[in-house]
Amino acid sequence: MSRQQTIQHEAELSGRGLFTGFPVTARFKPASVGSGVIFVRNDQSQPVRIAARYDNLTKRSRRTSLRNGSVAIETVEHCLAAIRALSIDNIEIELDNAELPAGDGSCQPFVEALREAGIVEQDGDRQSLCITETVRVCDENAELVAWPGDEDRLDILYELDYGSAGPIGRQVLHFTLGREEFIREIAPARTFVSEEEARQLQKAGLGTHLTYEDILVIGPDGPVQNRYRFPDECVRHKILDLIGDLMLAGCPITGRIYARRSGHSLNHELVRELLEIRSKELLEAQLRTPPELDIRRVQRVLPHRYPMLLVDRVIEIDHDVRAVGIKNVSINEPFFQGHYPRQPIMPGVLIIEAMAQLGGILLSQKLEHTGKVAVLLSLDKVKFRRPVVPGDQLVLEARAVRVKSRTGQVFCTAHVSREPVAEASIRFMLVDADPN
Repeated sequence: MSRQQTIQHEAELSGRGLFTGFPVTARFKPASVGSGVIFVRNDQSQPVRIAARYDNLTKRSRRTSLRNGSVAIETVEHCLAAIRALSIDNIEIELDNAELPAGDGSCQPFVEALREAGIVEQDGDRQSLCITETVRVCDENAELVAWPGDEDRLDILYELDYGSAGPIGRQVLHFTLGREEFIREIAPARTFVSEEEARQLQKAGLGTHLTYEDILVIGPDGPVQNRYRFPDECVRHKILDLIGDLMLAGCPITGRIYARRSGHSLNHELVRELLEIRSKELLEAQLRTPPELDIRRVQRVLPHRYPMLLVDRVIEIDHDVRAVGIKNVSINEPFFQGHYPRQPIMPGVLIIEAMAQLGGILLSQKLEHTGKVAVLLSLDKVKFRRPVVPGDQLVLEARAVRVKSRTGQVFCTAHVSREPVAEASIRFMLVDADPN
């Protein structure tokens, strides 16, 4: 296994956002092993941390953006592509505004800033998501197909074809991701739009600060008041965007991908599908091994008892960072007597309670919290996706967001057969357990 990496020194990159035009400075900082890629909005009254993960994705047109509550970070894909190409696993990016600097519309400025910061190896094995089965996602004439390949590399074949009526002809490129190859062949490729798209964006109030020198605007006769860096610069930039979007998996993806006319939304859908497959594979492997905590050990940590103990076992604990637990839902559950006799459905509040109990178990793994009980303090971003019925196996996951001596915050999800059931950001107060 290769080792995780971070940057050696801090670095800065300033400019204006591509869509918003906001002036912004991005400060790149080293991060500890296992941290992943974290964006930090430090222009808020309290810094807001947003991990570069699919769970934090927020819907935007023509770009990839992340959100934590009401705070968002716009256009992260070029930065993430540079991070992936340079094999950086752990890094913090502090911002003093809502959108990363656009530079020249490529990710070359990010590559240069990160190379200047230096890259160092860390004491931890790199985790990756290896494509293990064929996956296809599509939307009208656009599609993405992923299938297994070399476990150590990412191969992309991109077909850009908007038809004969558009200003951009058909372009096809096969690219195998490598550090030097990316720097030379992909990083300089810039964001592009047609003249009609540029007019529509500016009419909507986006990119009003841009000139033809700031972005590649393509007319019937080619770039307007500009020139291509590559004859097939457009397909190269599409590959750049795809590489950046794949980083929302939370780790590098390896395998083979064919893309045809795909954009950000389809890229995101592929990440979601791949994460669901990995989640299922991990769960199946975990169920074949002894649990981290069986019910007896769960009862030593949690004060809950029948009928309110809603975690049957914990199948995985990654220190005080992440935990995965199981709740087997039986028709004999007492709440089904009244909710509802003819159509039994597990109450949503009890799904939240089950996630909160797993969150409490996770927080108890920190040494300073030994002997303390996690008491629910507040809930945020609560969403329910589908009902839970008798016979379902509820797979719970809790990830630590912010943990202090007397408070803790976790983000929890629940799934049944790979389908999302519920999610919530949960805050706890940590109090001393009753010695009796």
